Amino acid sequence: MQKAAWRIWMPAANSQECGALPVADSNPTLANALTVEAPRSALSSDGASTAQLELSARRRVALVEGSTPHMSSETRSLLRRRLRTVAVLLFIGFGSFLLWSLVRWKMTEHLQAEYRWVFFSHVAVTSLMGLAAWKLCAKCDLSLTKLRIGEAVVFGAPSILFITLTYHKLQYCAALDEGHAHVASFTAAWLLLIFTYAIFVPNTWKRAAWVIGAMALAPLVVMLVAYLTIDQFAALLRTDDFDDMPVEQAMMLALAAMTAIVGVHTINTLRHEAFVAKQLGQYRLKRLLGAGGMGEVYLAEHQMMKRPCAVKVIRPEKAGDPQVLARFEREVRATAKLSHWNSIDIYDYGRTPDGTFYYVMEFLPGHNLGELVREHGTLPASRILYLMRQVCDALAEAHSHGLVHRDIKPANIYCAYRGGVFDVSKLLDFGLAKPLTDTNDSGLTQEGSITGSPLFMSPEQAGSEEVDGRSDIYSLGAVMYFMATGKAPFEYASPLKVMIAHASEDPEPPRYLNGEIPSELEEVILRSLEKRPEDRFQTVAELREALDRVPVDTEWTARMAADWWNNYGCPQRKAMAAEAVELAAI
Repeated sequence: MQKAAWRIWMPAANSQECGALPVADSNPTLANALTVEAPRSALSSDGASTAQLELSARRRVALVEGSTPHMSSETRSLLRRRLRTVAVLLFIGFGSFLLWSLVRWKMTEHLQAEYRWVFFSHVAVTSLMGLAAWKLCAKCDLSLTKLRIGEAVVFGAPSILFITLTYHKLQYCAALDEGHAHVASFTAAWLLLIFTYAIFVPNTWKRAAWVIGAMALAPLVVMLVAYLTIDQFAALLRTDDFDDMPVEQAMMLALAAMTAIVGVHTINTLRHEAFVAKQLGQYRLKRLLGAGGMGEVYLAEHQMMKRPCAVKVIRPEKAGDPQVLARFEREVRATAKLSHWNSIDIYDYGRTPDGTFYYVMEFLPGHNLGELVREHGTLPASRILYLMRQVCDALAEAHSHGLVHRDIKPANIYCAYRGGVFDVSKLLDFGLAKPLTDTNDSGLTQEGSITGSPLFMSPEQAGSEEVDGRSDIYSLGAVMYFMATGKAPFEYASPLKVMIAHASEDPEPPRYLNGEIPSELEEVILRSLEKRPEDRFQTVAELREALDRVPVDTEWTARMAADWWNNYGCPQRKAMAAEAVELAAI
């Protein structure tokens, strides 16, 4: 069974934003085999103030704040998808009728000249629908204002074309002394547009009433204009056969408009009920961040405090499995015992009336170590020491509680911005944590015979042996190796080969790959990667002391971390900060 690695971060809107490319472990094949990771965005700047940086990091939270689902990014994404679908359908429809009209182009020269402006309007609207479908692309993260403009284009352009066609048809049918068939044909087009809007556009009924009402009135206004400007049409309506036609069309359009508005209200009510149903206690779920074999992680908000957080819930289909549920609860209890600044904070946990179990974690802006190395290359020795000392402190507390993490890897060590401080290490995901003395384990960690991530697991984990704190030390050594060289100690296409290598092969010395690494740091890394647990550092405290003794030219400090984030963290930082300021003002 695959083990998911949860990463708690802020979701990026598109692949062009800072850090929008998801990065797993060093080998993508192996990472994908055992890891499910959500998209994220990074915190950084180009000389901006700390307040701007924090605001920039929280920009996606501002997007989803609000008491109704209509202001959420989920609704914006839904509106974009629906508008694109409508644009594609209208493009296909208008294009088909355009081809049909070209095939049957057999009118006289006089009628061709009269119809030419209608024909070119048809071509323009068809092209505009194709352009709108392209602009509303799947990867585009458009603001609500831009989406409303897109809505006006997608429904406004066809409305203008229908007005043109309606007037032309009324003029044409008056010349032929006909009416009902032609009027019914243009009315059908308006009804199609009205119900398309009602079905596809998420809206409040009041706003929909204005738009749908305008669509329903448009053909009646055109008919009135035609009555006043086309003498033949006015004469036609005065005859006994056609004098009731305006009333019939008005009643039909009014009934369609009322039905559409009620439909919008019904759909919106159902959607709101589904939205409310996604609440867990005092926490409102905003968007899915990631999913895996154990459950799902959502961006959420406490409804009273308006505090962003991450909520992990068990999968509904797994709720009936007592072993999985017991393992899930054990993860909460194990992590909740930890209070160190460098461990992920657990705010709350509970159950919903339907039996869904969840717990609430802090929400972290920043990068994980895998992303730092992938996007910015190997880290200097001073920064490796700065970050890993914090991890050692967090892990020492876990070991003091008798907990072995068993899934330490770059994706589970977060380099966050917390409390006005940059480069705060956060140790995440104690989902595989196991008490050293747990007589009630009963095989709760045996969803798979192997637990952890192959690229960074210890030999004893690879051999499914009992592990202790020294297994975490090996994984820390593998992570430091990755930070210093940009590679995991062993990288093979097959997870099995990687696990065999951990148990039988010696890693290439880090200084062969990066000559700037101090020899003392290399010794610490290689000692941590010893095959036999008794040859490694015996406690995290010993590893911490060894890291303290590594000489560096300049110690990495919080100030240097802030300068790095300001200068290298994200080229789009200014645009991101401006967007966050604009959103906060809404």
